[in-house]
Amino acid sequence: MIGRARESTIDWRPAGGRVLADADLAAALAVCAVDPVASVLATTRIEAAARGGLRRSGGQLWGYEADGELVAVCWAGVNLVPVVPTRDPAALDAFAALGRSHGRRSSSIVGVDWAVLGLWSRLAPIWPLAREVRADQPSYVIDHEPLIEPDPLVRLSVPHEYPLLLPACVRMFVEEVGYSPVSGFDGPYEVRVRSLINEGRSYVRVDDGEGARAGTSVVVFKAELGAIAGGVAQVQGVWVDPSYRGRGLSESGMAAVVAAARRDVAPVVSLYANHYNDRALAAYRAVGFRQVGTYATVLF
Repeated sequence: MIGRARESTIDWRPAGGRVLADADLAAALAVCAVDPVASVLATTRIEAAARGGLRRSGGQLWGYEADGELVAVCWAGVNLVPVVPTRDPAALDAFAALGRSHGRRSSSIVGVDWAVLGLWSRLAPIWPLAREVRADQPSYVIDHEPLIEPDPLVRLSVPHEYPLLLPACVRMFVEEVGYSPVSGFDGPYEVRVRSLINEGRSYVRVDDGEGARAGTSVVVFKAELGAIAGGVAQVQGVWVDPSYRGRGLSESGMAAVVAAARRDVAPVVSLYANHYNDRALAAYRAVGFRQVGTYATVLF
């Protein structure tokens, strides 16, 4: 503890790394535009900051400059998201220095694998231990119509379905991450679920017929567009109720999400998943997704 306290007084900021301001947002978006699929998580936050200002964005934007030009950025909010198109390790040095000086405020580091793992290797001696490191998460994309027939029963969810949808979202989260995100009616996860519904970014199939228990409705498939920016819509939170699995609902449901998202939101649809989730990856490939890279996630 004493050693860490002493380290926190050191100026860790190397040349080229700084906290960006509103005047830098256009240049930051240009950095993200080099690879819109890889950078969509950061681009979503930067586009929101461009609309309302960084002060109201809920995070910071870090930048790295080479020869006076902004060449890499890192969103520092609930998630820490490095975007380094040049693959310059000096950019990771700069972001790690800023991470040391500001301390850990994010619940994860997520993005392109080499950048995430490289940044974490620099922060690990200083930041608290990670709960889990997911080093191999294939990044998939589709920019054409799905190869299989979309499920006609998959649709946008509506606000009055929030009490029905929230438990399904929580079950998905627990399966994926290992703990419940629930923290109360106005908790960040609950607010997030309501926002996705209200913004037309939540897709669902509900069974309220023969397959459901008497007098109840069941969410049998759900998915959200968790990030939309730069002409890319990233699908997150894909889930099928366990009692409905094995019926091809993930394939046809994802085909419906892809068709609707490409029609109404963005021409390119992306997602990423853990490398060991063979069933999900096979379903995505059947829909027409192809791998274009690899993500990694460090969870705290």
